[in-house]
Amino acid sequence: MHTYTRGKRMFSRLSLKTKIIIFSIAAVAAVAIIINTAINNRQNSKNYKFADENSSVKNEVIKPSESSLKQQEEEEKKKQEDALKLEKQKAIEDKYQKGYEAFQNKKYSDAIKIEDEVIAEDDTFYKAYNVKGIAQCYDKKYLDGMKNIDKALELKPEYGYARFNKALAYELYAKYDDALKWYDKALEVENFVWSHYGKASIYGRRGDVENTVKNLKTAIDMDPTVKDIAKDEVDFNNVRNSKEFQELIK
Repeated sequence: MHTYTRGKRMFSRLSLKTKIIIFSIAAVAAVAIIINTAINNRQNSKNYKFADENSSVKNEVIKPSESSLKQQEEEEKKKQEDALKLEKQKAIEDKYQKGYEAFQNKKYSDAIKIEDEVIAEDDTFYKAYNVKGIAQCYDKKYLDGMKNIDKALELKPEYGYARFNKALAYELYAKYDDALKWYDKALEVENFVWSHYGKASIYGRRGDVENTVKNLKTAIDMDPTVKDIAKDEVDFNNVRNSKEFQELIK
C-alpha cells in the first residue's frame, strides 16, 4: 500500500477537533514563514542600498570633480609663473647692483652700459635710470644724465636716492640754489646723512659759516666718520679757519 494512501486513511480517522488544531498550527507556521521571508528580503534590500550609497561616496572621494582638477592645475600654473617672475626680478636686481658698484668705483662707462642692459630687460626699473643718470653726469653728460634721473622720479616720485642724485648733479655743475632745493626734497622722504653733508658743502663754498656748521654737525651726529672726511674737504676751505668750524672737526 502506498504511503500516501495510508496517511490519508489515518488522517480521516482523526476527530474534527484534532484536525482543526493541526490546520491552525500549520496555518500559523505558514504565516510565520511568509513574514520572516519578507523581513529578510526587506533587510537585504536596505543593506544593498546602503552598500551602493557607500560605494558612490567612495567613488566621489577617489575621483575628484573636473572643476577641482582644473583649479589645482591653475594653482600649480600660477605658482610656476610666480617663481619665474621672482627669478627674473632677482636676476635684474643683481645686474643693477653690478652697475651701481661700477659707479661707486668711478667706472662710469661700465655703469651706464650695465644699467642700459637692465632697462632693456625692464623699462620700468627706476633704480637703473637713476644710477645711469648720475653716472652720465659724472661722465660730463649733464643733460642726458638729468633726463634719466627725472625718468627715475617719474616712475617713483618718492625715491629718495633719485632726489639726492638730482641735487648732487646740480651741485656738480655749480647750480647751488637748485641743489639746495633738491637736497631738502630728498630729506623730505629720507633722512640721509649725505644730503646734510651736501648742503654743508654748498654753504662752505659760499663762506656761510653758520649754515655750514649747522648742516655738517647734523651729518657728524648721524655718522661720526664724516668728521674725518670734512677735515680734508676742499669745499670747506672758505670756512676752515673759522672758530666754529675748527671746534666742530677737532
